[in-house]
Order: sequence, then C-alpha cells, then structure tokens
Amino acid sequence: MGQVRILLKKGPPQPRYSEDFKKRVVREFEQGKLNKDQLMVKYGIKGKSRVLDWCRKYGNLAYRTPAQNGRPLKDPQKRIKDLEKKLKAAELKLKVYDKLIEVTNRELDADILKKIEARLSENWQQKKA
Repeated sequence: MGQVRILLKKGPPQPRYSEDFKKRVVREFEQGKLNKDQLMVKYGIKGKSRVLDWCRKYGNLAYRTPAQNGRPLKDPQKRIKDLEKKLKAAELKLKVYDKLIEVTNRELDADILKKIEARLSENWQQKKA
C-alpha cells in the first residue's frame, strides 16, 4: 500500500484582523488618505486583495465584484449569432427526425412513437420498483 503524504504550509500563521480594524482600514481608504498599497505597508497587511475584499464587505462605495473563473463572455452580438446558428441546426435536425419517424410509421404500418413511449414507461417502472 502506498504512503500518504501530507504537506503543511511553511511560515507564520495568517494573522486574524478584528472587524473594527478592517472597518478603520476601509474608512481610511475611502477617505482617500492612503491608497491600498500604502495601507498594506502601514498596517503590515499581507495579501494583494485583502483590503479590496474588506472594502467590498464593509465599504460604502460601489466596488467591482471579482470576475468569475473561466473565459470572459463573448461579444453579445456574436453570442446571439452563434445561438441562432445552433437553433437553426437543431430545428433542421428536428425536421429530419420527424420525417424519419413519419417514413418509419408508413413502412411498418404502426405508430413507432407509441411503442417507444411504452418501452420507456416499462423501463421506468422497473427501475422505480
């Protein structure tokens, strides 16, 4: 059996800041006394986005929310065109399937959809039990 390795972070533990301290830093930032980097140096705050996170939480001004992970959204007009192309392709596929079912019904002289629905229902009942 293989060995399990546990990696621990090295260095001092992350400092915990009180809510009053965070609000004081945000107040200084919003008053324009110091910028984010100056506040980080003044109070020894580690982490590049910590002050901005506090501003989002405790601040009175509107701050941009962090971008979501993943690719940025395409241009809305291009996205609409892409979706329209996909919709046309799906509609064409649906027409082909409908025609295929119609031809199959005519050749077999039976309603193929009813047979499929009956089999699906039977399978569903078996799985349910």
